[in-house]
Amino acid sequence: MSTPSSIPDTPSPACLPGSLSWSSPERAAAFALWLDSVANRHQLVPSSARFAAADADFRRYLRVDTVDGGSRIIMDAAPEKMRCDAYVRCAELVTQAGLKGPQVLQWSPEVGFMLLTDLGEHTLMTALDPEAAAPPLDHYLQAVDVLVQWQLASTPDVLPAYDEALLRRELNLFPEWYVQAHKGITLNDAQNKILHSAFDAIIANNLASPSVYVHRDFMPRNLMLARANDPDQRLGVLDFQDAVYGPITYDIASLMRDAFISWDEAFCLDVTIRYWEKARRAGLPVPEDFGDFYRSVEWMGVQRHLKVAGIFARLTLRDGKPKYLADTPRFIQYLHSACSRYRELRPLARLIEQIEGVQQQDVFVMGR
Repeated sequence: MSTPSSIPDTPSPACLPGSLSWSSPERAAAFALWLDSVANRHQLVPSSARFAAADADFRRYLRVDTVDGGSRIIMDAAPEKMRCDAYVRCAELVTQAGLKGPQVLQWSPEVGFMLLTDLGEHTLMTALDPEAAAPPLDHYLQAVDVLVQWQLASTPDVLPAYDEALLRRELNLFPEWYVQAHKGITLNDAQNKILHSAFDAIIANNLASPSVYVHRDFMPRNLMLARANDPDQRLGVLDFQDAVYGPITYDIASLMRDAFISWDEAFCLDVTIRYWEKARRAGLPVPEDFGDFYRSVEWMGVQRHLKVAGIFARLTLRDGKPKYLADTPRFIQYLHSACSRYRELRPLARLIEQIEGVQQQDVFVMGR
């Protein structure tokens, strides 16, 4: 999984539209030289460059106007902090899949600036109201269409494999960053045995699912609403640079168990069924029995919940971004609810209760 990369951090006053701040005078000078070198070729208005959004990692995005009244996006990613090769490669895959994504117009890896087409200002998240009487089914069905199209483009050996080693590294973020670093808890031998036994079962279950392209952060904050005057009204796709080849269950689990907004189980089940039906009709490798598929989605969700809890704790403790940790209770609730439904994961549910210092009521438990 990627970190929640398209989420704007609250900018400092110096980063507000109309002004820019830089980590160093040298970085500011490099940007000025680069922008001047590409402005004429791409018809940019350099003086209009302004803050647009920032990532959970070391990237941020600027918006710059064009002389014809349009705009472009500039990715600012200092090369000593991160590489953008994967972003460029995955942008090509998104385009090849026939999806609507930002196009790379200019990339200068030696200085870490990239010029992109601008998909607009509003993510799908901005159209969602958690207090609404009914969730916006149409928006989610659009997202399902995008997901099915992305998966249909899948080809082996193009993206990195979402293999056991990667799954285990992600799961280990939970005990390292959430349990020990954030909660200040050192698990005893019995607790560690429960945790690692659950990890083995989760990994085995997830690797049993057929593999397709996995966006790895397919959620409303990474899907863009089309501008009113855009002839292509499909949702745009962002934050694809950590895409892998892995379990078909991952992206639908990510979409319906969002880090920042929750819907009731009936709605999540409805959308997941609709995805499964579309995927079957399209010839994607989903099980014939929806019950089997939904169980796999839930187990994939458990993997993601554990990972994201660890990532959110790390963002706070290591990277100084505390706002992410505020959403961790949502993931812990997802995690506990799913684990409580399956006999094999009930020991993990009890361990979560110990870590959180709460006692939950028993729920209906599903077997294999």
